[in-house]
Amino acid sequence: MTSRVAETMSVDTIRGVPRGTATVPLSILELATVGEGGTPAEALGVATELARRAEEWGYHRIWVAEHHGMPGVASSSPAVLIAHLAAATRTIRIGSGGVMLPNHAPLVIAEQFGTLHALHPGRIDLGLGRAPGTDMATANALRRSAEVNPDDFPQQLDELTRFLDGSFPPGHPYGKIQAVPREADRPPIWLLGSSGFSARLAGLLGLPFAFAHHFSAANTEPALELYRSCFQPSAVLAEPYAMIGVAAVAADTEQEALRQAMPGALSWLRLRTGRPGRVPTPEEAGAYPYSPLEMEFVRERLSTVVYGDAERVRAGLDELRERTGADELMITTQVHGGAARLRNYELIAKAYGMP
Repeated sequence: MTSRVAETMSVDTIRGVPRGTATVPLSILELATVGEGGTPAEALGVATELARRAEEWGYHRIWVAEHHGMPGVASSSPAVLIAHLAAATRTIRIGSGGVMLPNHAPLVIAEQFGTLHALHPGRIDLGLGRAPGTDMATANALRRSAEVNPDDFPQQLDELTRFLDGSFPPGHPYGKIQAVPREADRPPIWLLGSSGFSARLAGLLGLPFAFAHHFSAANTEPALELYRSCFQPSAVLAEPYAMIGVAAVAADTEQEALRQAMPGALSWLRLRTGRPGRVPTPEEAGAYPYSPLEMEFVRERLSTVVYGDAERVRAGLDELRERTGADELMITTQVHGGAARLRNYELIAKAYGMP
């Protein structure tokens, strides 16, 4: 594959300008989490309010993630939610973190994000992943085929990019197909990953790379090193640009932050043991009868979460940034209730002296 994937974007559309006064840009990964006792409509309302507040507080971008078949996650349709959040804001970048490309025909994604880019020029990011974001039965229902292979991702990526650019070579079977609307430029493409596959591909194509540290912490530094070592300058970037997703919970006290972080840990435990559900309350998480093995899982999970009061969270984020050399941090917070989620991001913004 050639660097054609990156050909029409500029460095500015990738890097942007940090909107706050943090050392590196701070951004948000939003899942529209549904808490126990709440509804998906309420979760989407909180996501909308968070986008508005994040813009005021100085966050650089907010992305939404594609997940399917998870009662605690309402962000199953990134393009729809991105359109809503972009319409509710004015300046903050909005994007996908990410669209799971193997679940969709590349032409569909080109049309969706071409539309978003036409409606909100200069504010849309297209982050792409190669995992299904769900179990294989649901993935097959999405794709209408069991033959789609994640290893075909480079080919799908090239096809998507050529639809966005209108750049199929003469004689190609899709050469006469137009993805409409299509502007002179297009949204920046990011590759997402939790292992080395997308890290290497992003480096070879000269694309920005976002690594899921929040659920694959042990692989973060090896993946970023692989990305940087493989990086080839492109029309998009002269040098590597790496962002990492970080789980963080800030509260007024360290004890309250731990109390709020426990529901997220219990949610992960239930997900990993085949029992996905809505985010439990702190009371439910505190009263859960953890087995020794389950408690070890929870401790391991919490070890990857930066939690505490605002200054402690800032110190943890700064240490992680310095250790990994990340160019941008994307914070994700899995707590019960919209008020706690909003307070978390407000405290972090204030700790960094953001607007």
